[in-house]
Amino acid sequence: MSLSARTPVLVGAGAVQQRLDDPQQALEPLELMISALRRAADDAGCAQLLERASSIRLPRGFWDYPDPGRAIARRFGAKSARTQVAELGVLQTTLFGVAAEAIAAGDDDVVLITGGEAKYRALRAQLSGTSAPLTAHPGGEADSVLRPARDIWNQIEADFGLLMPVNQYSIMENALRYAERLSIAEHRREVADLWADFSRVAADNPTAWNRDGLSADDIAGSAGGNRMLAFPYTKLHNSQWNVDQAAGLILCSVDAARAAGIPQEKWVFPLAVTESNHMVPLSERREMHRSDGFRLAGEKALDIAGKSIRDIEHLELYSCFPAAVRIQAREMKIPSERRLTLTGGMPFAGGPLNNFVLQAAVRMAAVLRAERRSSGMLTAVSGMLTKQGVSLWSTQPPTVPYRFADVSAEVAAAMPTVEVIPNYDGPAVVASYTVLYDGNTASRGVAVCDLPDGRRTLAATQDAMLAKAMTESEFCGRPVIVAQGIVTSAGY
Repeated sequence: MSLSARTPVLVGAGAVQQRLDDPQQALEPLELMISALRRAADDAGCAQLLERASSIRLPRGFWDYPDPGRAIARRFGAKSARTQVAELGVLQTTLFGVAAEAIAAGDDDVVLITGGEAKYRALRAQLSGTSAPLTAHPGGEADSVLRPARDIWNQIEADFGLLMPVNQYSIMENALRYAERLSIAEHRREVADLWADFSRVAADNPTAWNRDGLSADDIAGSAGGNRMLAFPYTKLHNSQWNVDQAAGLILCSVDAARAAGIPQEKWVFPLAVTESNHMVPLSERREMHRSDGFRLAGEKALDIAGKSIRDIEHLELYSCFPAAVRIQAREMKIPSERRLTLTGGMPFAGGPLNNFVLQAAVRMAAVLRAERRSSGMLTAVSGMLTKQGVSLWSTQPPTVPYRFADVSAEVAAAMPTVEVIPNYDGPAVVASYTVLYDGNTASRGVAVCDLPDGRRTLAATQDAMLAKAMTESEFCGRPVIVAQGIVTSAGY
């Protein structure tokens, strides 16, 4: 296929990181984003792209700027740029999808995508008793705001204290262990080995936050303050969001790239972006260790691009927790010998709240450019593996037109769900569970329980002996007696 003038292409990618102990000297998120976009323009070799931007798109972060894109447009002199903010709960790959789609349709010529956080700066201010305020930027909302359709959890999950991501992902992890018939010890080693490999990648990534190169024993053990947070996850299994990082990406049409004199060796083509926005809270998923969204979004993206997973040389699977990576790999039938990250992942490369996928895109672009005619997959998750996004990229010109596809309807048709009820009394079977900690002590177990009539309920225990037993032997599949949300009897 000859390249259409409207073919979307990534021409500039830049990332910044700061780690200053003095918060007064550290840049706030908006300034980090501006710096990242300047680096992206330098990468493209054309600073004029910044003022030519027809739209500026950002994922919402911890910051409270109402319309940061407008402040960026003023800084660069992009007087006609439209602005867009994707709120929390919107997939980060959605921004790639809508930007490339707008370019292909002729609605945009040059799009800036950026995001950033300065949570390390805020942490240092808190620890030092100083302030690290954000500059006020008065004004209303962005020209366009993308919002999720519903909440990512249900009221019963909230009532049982399962709002923190680590609590819900640990339930997925335990469900996956049980489905694969691994012992607790075997599972602990498998997850630690996976994360140790991510850590080794981060050690070789010059932009990674933690380049210590930790071992599987480091990750599975308790040394160095690596305490348990929610069984089976330690602190090192969690995304590290106390970072100061930002990324900037510049996409444009092939016609605009040629007019700006950007050499083709800089071009990285988005081949396809697919996503599922079908939202089901975790406890309502019949198979908590599965993701029909990733299965179908992955199949659709590869089908659009005319590729198989074996044709994709480079992978960056969204890595907020091990369960997310492990479930994605299984659903998309990625061979077990494949390395699943280019960056080192969110615990080690750094996991800024709603911006990691943009950071990873910068790394992906560099790797693809260094290996001409190669392809890469970059995925995204929103919520508790609630939404799923897949993007495919290549330095090889596409053979078919770019497409942005939503598979939500297909996922809704394929995904088995279950009704979850409160205040149940009677027998049940543990579908999955987690154990929460008070310091280093297992203090409270929370179980998702299957009922004899096919429905579900949630139940908890504050029995310290039972909570400890739940970390030492398999409780998935265990018969229990539940009374008004309390586990009153469990054989152990």
